[in-house]
Amino acid sequence: MSVSPMLGALLVNRGVVTPSEGKAFLHGGLEDLYDPFLLLGMKEAVLRIQQAVESGEHILIYGDYDADGVSSTSLMIQFMRYMGASYDIYIPHRSNEGYGLHNHALDWAHQQGVSLVITVDTGISAVEQIAHANSLGMEVIVTDHHEPPAILPEAYAIINPKQPGCPYPFKGLAGVGVAYKLTQAMLGEPPIEWTEIVAIGTIADLMPLTDENRILVRKGLECMQSSSFVGIRSLMEVSGITMSKVTSTNVAFGMAPRINASGRLDHAGSAVALLTTDDPDEAQRLSHALDDLNKKRQQVVEHIVEDALTQLQDKMKGRDVPHVIVLAGIGWNVGVVGIVASKILERYYRPVIILGIDEATGMCKGSARSIPGLDIYEALNSCSHAMDHFGGHPAAAGMSLHRDNLVAFENGLNEHAAQVLSAQDFVPETPSDGEWSFADVPLSTIDEMSMLAPFGMSNPVPKFIFRNVKLLETRKMGREGNHLKLVLQQGSYKLEAVAFGRGDVADMLTEGDMLDVLGELSVNEWNGSRKPQLMLQDLSVPKPQVLDLRGAREPWQEAERLYQVLVPHMGFSASQMAVVFHPDAAPELPITHLNDSTLWYMIII
Repeated sequence: MSVSPMLGALLVNRGVVTPSEGKAFLHGGLEDLYDPFLLLGMKEAVLRIQQAVESGEHILIYGDYDADGVSSTSLMIQFMRYMGASYDIYIPHRSNEGYGLHNHALDWAHQQGVSLVITVDTGISAVEQIAHANSLGMEVIVTDHHEPPAILPEAYAIINPKQPGCPYPFKGLAGVGVAYKLTQAMLGEPPIEWTEIVAIGTIADLMPLTDENRILVRKGLECMQSSSFVGIRSLMEVSGITMSKVTSTNVAFGMAPRINASGRLDHAGSAVALLTTDDPDEAQRLSHALDDLNKKRQQVVEHIVEDALTQLQDKMKGRDVPHVIVLAGIGWNVGVVGIVASKILERYYRPVIILGIDEATGMCKGSARSIPGLDIYEALNSCSHAMDHFGGHPAAAGMSLHRDNLVAFENGLNEHAAQVLSAQDFVPETPSDGEWSFADVPLSTIDEMSMLAPFGMSNPVPKFIFRNVKLLETRKMGREGNHLKLVLQQGSYKLEAVAFGRGDVADMLTEGDMLDVLGELSVNEWNGSRKPQLMLQDLSVPKPQVLDLRGAREPWQEAERLYQVLVPHMGFSASQMAVVFHPDAAPELPITHLNDSTLWYMIII
């Protein structure tokens, strides 16, 4: 392989070490996909679906309300149409019904004359519900990608690469990826445009963008640049995405949140309708409706975050931040508590559980997000007696319990966490692709790095450390000065760095300082000019800093402001911050967080 030393190093960092692996990673195509019949249960499922289609049986596609479930359901609708099958779909309502198969939905399907149920992105744990379907005379084919329980349902066929005994070589498929493998087994070569739907669900569900996922997502993004789906075109338009330049990042932060908003605040059926409609007018209406829902979702999240932070501050009075943050509120929308938990985690770098309380019943439904040091599923298992139900993974989980058990629940979690976590676990770590110099990253190298795309889980955008760089210029950008721009120099090379939402850092930097910086490299294009740019993720000033506030109108208030900025974002405690002041200023010392800091008195003669 002919690649630059940097691209070679980046490939090695991603576990790609041989030329054949490099060729597959950089140039793998649909012809490199695995045989779908390697999936345990595929042969049986294909024969049963062929029988159902040929005999005109009525089929139910049973999906889920998140973006992967929506994508999986939409893909199967395309497949059903392609086959000319008789079908219905069912997606449960997140708030009113909750995740998974439900007996009342199966009863409805039976009344509609359904004889075959195909689940997508769900079903692997539905032992009782599938037994109920069997008792009604319906047969169930499960396609899922979640972790299998110890006891599997007695379905007609189960297709899940993670199930025991399945020889399929890649275990990281999304729910929509498993559904695609079913269509591949049925058709041989499914319509290439279906990979667009696969890409959306795979990216949105944070699946590893390696192996088959990488092939499917890359092909899907390529097709999306001239998408034949009017719904996807409309969704890109309302998301502000340039269709010809669509990336995995656009899908993750533009399209996926709008699809998820339907299931969080309304019903996911509207997102399915968008991805499967052939009517441009309907696509416009539905995409704008999802955009409105997403804006509403953002407002709901913002309000709950504010309430949660206030509640946490009240809890913390006179105490340290708990090992596990547990917050609950009446009326908090259970569709967004996971997002709220993520935002609180970002601020405090602690495992966080946010629960919405139903005032009428006292029942709480919540979501957990954790840090690498704590397996949140294991932590929940340690206090399972306090919950009615729970499930999840090491990094994220869901649970339900009665509000009367909240105190015991919180105490149990923190007791477990205190035995597992150390102080080092509370220090955020950002993985990087090594230390480099400005001389190593000309435009040609940055352009070459695009070969590593699509970026996402298990294939992040490369992050680089540059040490001992001189700060030449600091300024705030944006109407309200919310953003930061730096001009850096290392030897004879200069590089501009930008950090969005970090304009406050400008007040704490002094031009001429020597810095260590970490960030992602990109190309800044303006008026036909192209030059390297660093999207700043973090920086360090290795030497002690002195901030001179003698000219400030309200020095104590300014010191307090700087403290509030520094402590949450830069990870040091009050004991590492010193305030030096003239003794005449002592009577003016306010009662604030600064009272926890070391105070150095300086007497001027």
